[in-house]
Amino acid sequence: MKYHNQQIHQITFHQTQKYTNKVVITTSHKASNEAVGLAKFLSKEFSIPYYNRRHVAERVKNGEIDFYYVVDNNLNLSIHIGDQKLFFHPGIAKIRMENYKRDGRDYLIEALKPDENDVVYDGTFGLGMDAVFMAYFVKKVVGTEVSPHIFRVVSYGLKKYVSKENWINESIKKIELYNEDMKEFIKKQPDKSFDIVYCDPMFENPVFESSSLNPIRPFASYDTINDETIQEMIRIARKRVVIKSLERDRLIDKLNINFNRIIMSRKNGLVFACLDL
Repeated sequence: MKYHNQQIHQITFHQTQKYTNKVVITTSHKASNEAVGLAKFLSKEFSIPYYNRRHVAERVKNGEIDFYYVVDNNLNLSIHIGDQKLFFHPGIAKIRMENYKRDGRDYLIEALKPDENDVVYDGTFGLGMDAVFMAYFVKKVVGTEVSPHIFRVVSYGLKKYVSKENWINESIKKIELYNEDMKEFIKKQPDKSFDIVYCDPMFENPVFESSSLNPIRPFASYDTINDETIQEMIRIARKRVVIKSLERDRLIDKLNINFNRIIMSRKNGLVFACLDL
């Protein structure tokens, strides 16, 4: 993982939520002066205490700290909670692109039917696994992530990550991410603001063997969507609305919406419900 480290202290984070946990920021062991400086800077940006790393483990053990941010010597930003580590890395997007080029098919792309001039709204951004991939096919992706902790790590990564894959770097440039609640955000948007509206709520019955998503679960929002939410999505979409869920969650069955297309992966039970407008 490589990051630009020039002008790194010029990053500004705009958030709408405040943390309620016992959280601090620190560095990796044997930290460089640059890592310490960045951690102290982010401490002020996030309004959380900075601790020297040697003081963290004991405080976690004593229950004084729930989780903590870490700036390592490569200036990567991550969150550590228990034995889990949350960080931004678009590696899954790379694998999906390799599979897409080999097989000529991806369920998300089949659902979105993207055009190179499309502007897509991703209401549940998360770690950006879908957004980085879909951005390759469209003009722009606007995302919202309600969790301030996920937002901090991912927005930092989007600004600083540099991939060996040029298409990933170009895709990241097309992404705008905001720390807002999806339902509140879409209410503020004018009619037909986006070509495609995409939503991927956290699954009610997740596959916990999915290690790539496990670190996000303590911080994610489990707020679901309803008919009113879908109607707002329809209002701001020009071409289509796409909802991703798990078949066993029965979310699509609970919605009183006549979706035009249902695309399902028998392998992992993913369902893409598509409403073409």
